[in-house]
Amino acid sequence: MPSVRRLAAILAADVAGYSRLMGADEEGTHDRLQAHRRELVDPKIAGHHGRIVKTTGDGVLAEFASVVDAVRCAVEVQRGMVDREPEVPHERQMQFRIGINLGDVIVEDDDIFGDGVNIAARLEALAEPGAICLSGSAHEQVRDKLDLAYEDLGEQTVKNIARPVRVYRIRRTGIVDSPASALAGAALPLPDTPSIAVLPFTNLSGDPEQEYFADGMVEEIITALSRIRWLFVIARNSSFTYKGQAVELKQIGRELGVRYLLEGSVRKAGGRVRITAQLIEAAIGTHLWADRFEGSMEDVFDLQDNVASSIAGVIEPTLQAAEMRLSAARPKSDLTAYDLYLRARAAASTNERKSITTALELLDQAIARDPSYGPALASAATFRVDLENYDWTDDYEGEENRRQAIDLARRALRTGTDDPGVLGRAAVVLGRFGEDIDAALALIDRALVLNPSFANGWYWSGWLRIFAGQPDLAIQHFETSMRLNPRGQRGFNLAGIGMAHLLAHRFAEALVPLRVSLEEVPTFTPSYRTLAACYAHMGRLEEAQEVIRRLASLTPVVVPTVDPFLDPEHRDLLLSGLRLAAGQAV
Repeated sequence: MPSVRRLAAILAADVAGYSRLMGADEEGTHDRLQAHRRELVDPKIAGHHGRIVKTTGDGVLAEFASVVDAVRCAVEVQRGMVDREPEVPHERQMQFRIGINLGDVIVEDDDIFGDGVNIAARLEALAEPGAICLSGSAHEQVRDKLDLAYEDLGEQTVKNIARPVRVYRIRRTGIVDSPASALAGAALPLPDTPSIAVLPFTNLSGDPEQEYFADGMVEEIITALSRIRWLFVIARNSSFTYKGQAVELKQIGRELGVRYLLEGSVRKAGGRVRITAQLIEAAIGTHLWADRFEGSMEDVFDLQDNVASSIAGVIEPTLQAAEMRLSAARPKSDLTAYDLYLRARAAASTNERKSITTALELLDQAIARDPSYGPALASAATFRVDLENYDWTDDYEGEENRRQAIDLARRALRTGTDDPGVLGRAAVVLGRFGEDIDAALALIDRALVLNPSFANGWYWSGWLRIFAGQPDLAIQHFETSMRLNPRGQRGFNLAGIGMAHLLAHRFAEALVPLRVSLEEVPTFTPSYRTLAACYAHMGRLEEAQEVIRRLASLTPVVVPTVDPFLDPEHRDLLLSGLRLAAGQAV
């Protein structure tokens, strides 16, 4: 019979841990599988108009004309399996993993082949025991037709498939609705906000007495993460139930209802200790970040504080980036105010003129959906500061742009008085536009009390200290920001450090951070102005002239008409250097 092609819904299923079950009881496992097939799986496939294409040991491949039928069949199989082996210990119970794809297949002698089949098999391999994974094409067909909850696992790279596959998982709460759902291992729904559990760190020291240090380390990290207001952090009592247990991270994520897990280890040798930590996306086991920390045990409490602060500082931007990626993959019809906020943050991260404009448009939509959403209001305010900093306010009348930024900052403060991100963004807007520097400093100080590991907060505080005429304190705060987030906005922190050295008349010391800043953020016009002023005050006018030429290629504004400096001497120092450099460049 010649081969033909057709579109089909393909269901691939197998038994999780089948080799282990066979090793423990070969004959009994075989008989149990045959009973499940005969009494449940095969009748469900036939009852939903499916066709069994082939069986391979513990696996079944079936095709359906309808994705809806295929998914209904899979759900009923998983529901039916819950109560079939009540007398079997939980670790020996048989559970199916199921993958469903809608794709083009080649039909030949009643068998089917092609990527459509291969993707279904890869989805089955991604599914946890008792779970169902769908491809993006299958999800599109059922998302509005069946009363099920779906979790977007993002794009997955799968073996022998050229392009990444969008994967959705049917949440276990949508599969298991019988009393058996109370069994251990039943999943909790994910919260609406990013969620994390910190697992007990492994003591690798061989010294049981060091358990106290490892446990204390975890408690400090939980406390530090709990200060991040937008992050849902599982309490210690829950995460410590896994202490000493060998449990899959995917299962822990399901049971605690969290998207992310932090695990680590502690190894002590002599008076030194090494701490490792890894941040993991639980559903797919992807490592998002890993690092190690070393220190002396002489002051154990300071060591715990420093490590906890460092980990919290790095995790915050890492999780924000992960959430942005997940939000970008969601269909536009599903976007919430939070999704729009995340997309705006992602767009603005490129530091381009068009991207800032796009970010403001997305935030306008978020605020229209939720007028009291503090993070969106505060972000919109700071992006208008970016328009000013990059000299892009010709798209918006300058005074009007500043007025709107201040109004947005004040509205944000009315909704987020305990949110460090809102407080910090509002502070830098009010300080940058010269509203009330003392009030701005009070706001940023409160933000840092609420979350001492807030890398962006220390960065904003650095600029506010510059505006307030405190250059040495500004340098300390920029350095703290870089220590907390070493891979973050380093170029902008170095720009601030260079500005602080300029204001302190340390012109030569300003040169290196400013040059590196321009290598990392070559469009940040304030760095050019600071560098040109430093060269001019050092008498290196040819170099100052070259910097002004480079600045002029980005903006016609060489000498700004608005500045945020409280100290008139600092204002004059920058402007006189710029005028000197600009005069030589003409």
